[in-house]
Amino acid sequence: MAHTLSAKKRIRQTETRTAANRATMSRVRTLRKKVGAAVAQKDKEAALGAYNRFASAVDKAAKKGTVHPNRAANYKSKAAKAIATLS
Repeated sequence: MAHTLSAKKRIRQTETRTAANRATMSRVRTLRKKVGAAVAQKDKEAALGAYNRFASAVDKAAKKGTVHPNRAANYKSKAAKAIATLS
């Protein structure tokens, strides 16, 4: 158990940040699944709309430091490549 005030504050900060990071990553994963579902249904318009929302969310996560920028680029690249296969 933490005894100093600074250690107690760090525990509070960690809890707050962990909750925010979990929410952000949950949103990114959900939007990623929606892109995949639209691609599976071969609906290019829906896939592009879902991709735009997904790309925005993953860029925000990278900006906040929740996701590494290279990982965010990897997510977007794979989603874009999947959409490009639709004709």
